Amino acid sequence: MTDLSIIIVSYNTRADLERCLDSLHNHAPAVSHEIIVVDNASNDASAAAARRWVGVRVIDAGSNRGFAAGNNIGIRASAGTNLLLLNSDTVVPAGAIDRLMDVLRSHADAAVVGPRLVDAEGRAEVSFGPMLSLLTERRQARLVRGQANRDPEISRQVEAMARREQWPDWVSGACLLVRRSDAEAVGLLDERYFMYTEDVDFCAAIRARGRRVLFTPAVEVVHLRGRSAATAPAATLAAYHRSHLAFYEKHHPMLAPLLRLYRRTRSAGL
Repeated sequence: MTDLSIIIVSYNTRADLERCLDSLHNHAPAVSHEIIVVDNASNDASAAAARRWVGVRVIDAGSNRGFAAGNNIGIRASAGTNLLLLNSDTVVPAGAIDRLMDVLRSHADAAVVGPRLVDAEGRAEVSFGPMLSLLTERRQARLVRGQANRDPEISRQVEAMARREQWPDWVSGACLLVRRSDAEAVGLLDERYFMYTEDVDFCAAIRARGRRVLFTPAVEVVHLRGRSAATAPAATLAAYHRSHLAFYEKHHPMLAPLLRLYRRTRSAGL
């Protein structure tokens, strides 16, 4: 039986995908594993490039199905006891995946484990947190903006947060290790989310069954953010708004009408 299935969803990120697959090839996990790339109808020859790697299986999604649906396609085609959802814009250092597997194995109550994510300069990313609400989103946005703007106080705060093992409500889907049994128990990822918040929703569904989410600073993975988004910024923003609203409709239905009104007001320039 295969220990691990690595699922990578790709959309017009050929250079990033090649870099990611290079890192997996050069630093192949010791555990038995398979690598599945789900290509969301890229037009930059991503799929052809991925097929050049021996042992990488490429699945053509037929159209741009989004992140959640793309991952589900890969999961359903996979055989691993554990699943690693991995963004195409990540770089995996030597030993990282095996250490992540060790962390999961050592915590029987953990269904999900996420590593410390860093940018190309080694600066920590805000890659975990509490359940999304109006209050927690404001705090999260403050940390993300401050880190992006290199605010020294915010950077110290984010760095301190990302150095502590903890049990948050969610970890980033950019690199998320989950037991297959837990993923299947919640019906995989909710496909109403085309892009964004699907990882928070997925972790919420898992926690609702009494299982836990773990963030570990003992494993570090490089995340070169936003490459897919950069190819189509307007479409990405629209997808974010749709997913954001879908999240509030599902988890905070009383607040969803206010969010719709806010979006309409902003779009009207009021």
